[in-house]
Amino acid sequence: MNPDCLLSNYDYQLPQELIAQDPVIPRDRSRLLAIDSPTTFTHSIFKDLPSWLLPGDLLVLNNTRVIPARLYGRKSTGANVEILLLEKQQKDDCWLALVKPGKRFKLGSEITFEPICDRLNFNIKAKAIAKDEATGGRILEFEIPSGYCFEEILDYFGKIPFPPYINRSQSQASQYQTVYAREWGSVAAPTAGLHFTKDLLATLTSKGIKQTYVTLHVGVGTFRPVEVEDITTHGMHSEWLEVPLETIELIKETKARGGRVIAVGTTVVRALEGAANKQEVLAPFYGKTDLFIYPGYRWKIVDGLITNFHLPRSSLLMLVSAMVGRDRLLSLYREAIEQKYRFYSFGDAMLILPEARIY
Repeated sequence: MNPDCLLSNYDYQLPQELIAQDPVIPRDRSRLLAIDSPTTFTHSIFKDLPSWLLPGDLLVLNNTRVIPARLYGRKSTGANVEILLLEKQQKDDCWLALVKPGKRFKLGSEITFEPICDRLNFNIKAKAIAKDEATGGRILEFEIPSGYCFEEILDYFGKIPFPPYINRSQSQASQYQTVYAREWGSVAAPTAGLHFTKDLLATLTSKGIKQTYVTLHVGVGTFRPVEVEDITTHGMHSEWLEVPLETIELIKETKARGGRVIAVGTTVVRALEGAANKQEVLAPFYGKTDLFIYPGYRWKIVDGLITNFHLPRSSLLMLVSAMVGRDRLLSLYREAIEQKYRFYSFGDAMLILPEARIY
C-alpha cells in the first residue's frame, strides 16, 4: 500500500512543553516557519507576513465566531453532566452535543443548567431526544423561557471551549477568537487566524494584498480522530460552510491576473475546496462538506496556506501533507521541534508558499 495512506506514517513525537498553553502577546509576534521552495525554509515572525506575500495575492479568512459551547448541568438524579454543543439542528432549540459521562446518558434524560452570572434569574433545561451514531453524541432539545432565544442567552450559561490539550491556560476567552470573527456558530477557533491583528491586516491591505472571507463553522469533523490504518477509508463528519459571491468574484479576479489564493487555515481549505468539489464551476456555495484531503488530492482553488502545527495522526496533518508532501512536512515538524516552536491552537504558524507546493 502507498505509505502516504497509512495512519502510522503520520506520527511524530512532541515534547509536552511545546504544547502552547497561552498565545503570544501581541498576536502577530508568534513565530512563522516560511516554506518558500521545495527544499528551503526560513525562520521568521508572523508580523513579517507582508514581506512574504506579493501585491495582487488574495488572503481568504474564516470569519466564524466561537460560541460558548461548553455547559455544565445536573441530571434529575443530581449527577453532574458536561456537554459540548456541536451543531444546531433544523428543529428549533435542538442541538447535537457530546455528553460526558455519555454511556449512562439515556434517551429521555433531562439536564438542568444554571446561569453562570447574576444577570439572569432562571434556569434552562434540555432533554435527550435522539442519539447520533456518527459522533456518539445526543440530540438535545432545550426548553427556553418564552420571549428568549437560545443563541441570545447562551453567553450566560456556557463557556468558550478550549481544546483538551490546553489545560493550564491563563488566557481569556477573547484570545480564542480571531479579530475578524463575526458569524456565530463554531465550537473551536480557526487557529491560523489567531495570529492576525487589525494593524497587520491594514498593512497587508496597504501593500495590495486583498482579503476576503468564507464561513466554516468548526465542528467535530475537523477534530474527530482518524482511527483506521488505511486513511482512505476514514469518513469525515460534515461541517457547514458558506462561500459568498463576493469571495468567488475576488478569487476569479485574482487568478485571472496571475495572483495567488492563500488560505488562512485548514478550515478555509476545506471550505474552498469543498465548495469546488460540490459544483462543476466556481460559484457561491451554501451547505455542508465532508471533504477529506490527503496526499494525492488534486487542488482546485488554493495555491498557498497559512496554518498552525497539528496533532499527530490528525486529518489536518494529512491535509497539509497533501500540499507539501508527507515526508517533507514531517521533516519540517522535526525542525520546528528542534527550534522549540510552540504547537497547536495557541502555537506558532507555518506559511506554505505556492512555490513550495507539490502538484
